[in-house]
Amino acid sequence: MPRKNIVVVGGGTGNHTTLSGLRALNCNLTAVVAMTDSGGSSGRLREELGHLPPGDLRQCLMALSGDEASSGLMRRLFDYRFSAGEGLSGHNFGNLLLAALTEVTGDTITAIEQAGRILGIKGVVLPVTLTKAALCARLEDGSDLIGESTIDSRSENLDVAIDYIYLDPKAYAYPPVLDAIAEADAIVLGPGDIYTSVLPNLLVEDVAEAIKESRAVKIHVCNLMTKPNESAGFRTSNFLALLTEYMGTRQPLDFLLFNNTPISSRLVARYAAEGQHPVLLDEAESLTMVGRIVQRPLLAPGVFVRHDPTALASAIMEIAAAVPVATHDAPQETPVLDCDDWSGPPLTSIPYRVQAVQHETGAGHLDATLTVRSDDPDGG
Repeated sequence: MPRKNIVVVGGGTGNHTTLSGLRALNCNLTAVVAMTDSGGSSGRLREELGHLPPGDLRQCLMALSGDEASSGLMRRLFDYRFSAGEGLSGHNFGNLLLAALTEVTGDTITAIEQAGRILGIKGVVLPVTLTKAALCARLEDGSDLIGESTIDSRSENLDVAIDYIYLDPKAYAYPPVLDAIAEADAIVLGPGDIYTSVLPNLLVEDVAEAIKESRAVKIHVCNLMTKPNESAGFRTSNFLALLTEYMGTRQPLDFLLFNNTPISSRLVARYAAEGQHPVLLDEAESLTMVGRIVQRPLLAPGVFVRHDPTALASAIMEIAAAVPVATHDAPQETPVLDCDDWSGPPLTSIPYRVQAVQHETGAGHLDATLTVRSDDPDGG
């Protein structure tokens, strides 16, 4: 069976979780990474050296790194954060190495490639843009927040929601990102902070359009918890509405991947004290914006609410395996189903041309377009 081309779009810990699970499976992986981080070590290097922020790139490189002893040591080094030292405190070793490689080689892309060789990564890590742009948010009261870290760390006036986000200046897609999207069999959007990790990729010129035009199946991995400064009160439909809005389409996404493992009352209470609550599934509203909802046990064991990388990767590949590998060099053809042989809806929600044949006369057929959906989110 041909290896599927999986493109994971996001940033930070969301991409790290998804990629670390998919790395062990039989697929071709590409990470498309948001370049708007402006806080912590990344923000300091961005401001002091004028580089693109390395933090989210570092996390993706670590997630795709090899299992050999040398790679394991390098992975630990990449994640090591200095806790003391003037000028060093707060910096990740991996961020500093990427900054040094950028200085030595002369560009970010070569630095990423060389870091990937050091770590023995499986897959490709691509910055969504090489433009140095700031992420900005316009709030519903008309005020603006400038910088990803400002949006991410907002702790006041949380009752004033984000109206929309934008990049300043306009950012242009790194061309290999568009190539990867065009060749993808599956595109994974999320998990991750919706306004500061996932949507910034769609603000980059041509990226949203490329995703819309791609023949890949589009999968949204929904967050487990809301976030008070970004997604307070959000249900699954709110995340889907933002994704379709920033993609500039009225066409529904193909799949919503949602955790159905209950979160313990103890964890719910602890997170509620920080203003975070489990994302609720509003199925009827969500199905107006997504073809099918797939629920799986995706919660990692432990004292934090996190996706389990292995379970998440397995669910993504389950969806991808049910979709034929796209033939990117040929015109897309709609599958034809014989109504007499059709026993039920297949997994995907792609359009089908239905051909009805009157066998007793051998004549007459009817062409129609059918979008297949299932009322049972796990029943096919």
